[in-house]
Amino acid sequence: MDSTIFICIIAALATAGVIIRPFKLPEAVWAVSGAVLMLLLGLISWSNAWTGVAKGTDVYLFLIGMMMLAESARQEGLFDWLACHATKVSGGSAVKLFILIYIVGLVVTTFMSNDATAVVLTPAVAAAMQSAKVKQPLPYLLICAFIANAASFILPISNPANLVIYGSHMPTLTTWLSTYLLPSFFAVTITFIMLMLTQRKHLRESIATDIMIQPLQKGGRIALAGIIITSIVLITASALNWELGLPTAIAGVGTAFIVALGARQNPLRLIRHISWSVLPLVAGLFVLVEALNSTGLIGSLSSILADHARTSPDTTAWVSGSALAFGSNLINNLPAGLIAGSTASAEHFPAIVRSCILIGVDLGPNLSVTGSLATILWLTELRRHGHSISAWQFLKIGSLVMIPALIAAFAALWI
Repeated sequence: MDSTIFICIIAALATAGVIIRPFKLPEAVWAVSGAVLMLLLGLISWSNAWTGVAKGTDVYLFLIGMMMLAESARQEGLFDWLACHATKVSGGSAVKLFILIYIVGLVVTTFMSNDATAVVLTPAVAAAMQSAKVKQPLPYLLICAFIANAASFILPISNPANLVIYGSHMPTLTTWLSTYLLPSFFAVTITFIMLMLTQRKHLRESIATDIMIQPLQKGGRIALAGIIITSIVLITASALNWELGLPTAIAGVGTAFIVALGARQNPLRLIRHISWSVLPLVAGLFVLVEALNSTGLIGSLSSILADHARTSPDTTAWVSGSALAFGSNLINNLPAGLIAGSTASAEHFPAIVRSCILIGVDLGPNLSVTGSLATILWLTELRRHGHSISAWQFLKIGSLVMIPALIAAFAALWI
């Protein structure tokens, strides 16, 4: 059997393992196992595998910084404090509470990444719902999943997948905003409208307002300052067209260290609670994509896409973006983004094609619970706090929310 077939089979099985998680093993186990199996069978050389791992350096640094920053804020109660304030400000109105949580999710996703929204804001919202004695908490928890993807292309830092797709060709912040600000507006607005319409029958109950809000301690104030400083650093780095991984790592690790020092806590306490398995997961996926790249499949796909893009860029943009939007729900948007990034970087593509590809990879995962790493992390947090939603329930909501938002975001690129 041709080695290309073996590589495709192993990559497909490893990706399926990441999504389905057989035997409840962590996602990283399946990605790394697929990469190791390819090495043992000689389907990819050690040098090529290392090349694949090294390509993810900026993403690893970005994730390390964000996880350190988010976990220090979580442990110091910053997000619980913000969620409780939102509940208090709602004045007993479920609709107002829904809007406030959506706004908080929008801000967190924009300046801290969609994974931070899933991992950090979800437990904070769950805690706030319990304090407010909300009988139907799922509509508010759904916000954390949907805004994490809908707002993930407002800034380059809003989603690690953005770094993967553009790689070393990341546009300047001015160019990014001029391209994606209007599509993001439509994506965020329509996602909000459709999500509220699908959940309106659950937003009729009164919300408790007699909530005790503990004062934000010194560590929480330091974490808040660190988040603001990190956001400024990242926006500046993006404006200067620097890679974002190292500034994020420095800001995140530095903030976490200062928080631990100010609170007189052992930094190891923070490190132990971080989901480090996401790093080997990403590394394994990079190796799988590098193996696929070595078969020539990605090169062939790139050539085909480039040929169509030269003759009909607008049609190619819509078709490729839509295919990735729906395809991300079958293979997860991280490997989809890796493949799309490799494909788009191999040839000179019209800007409109690359933009539709990015929007498809970022927004498309709102269709299903397996669409993005952020949604998978959200689902894990949901179950940890005693809540659940079936894949079919999410798909029914996701189809009503994602599809109109995707069409509007694509169309906004031509305005």
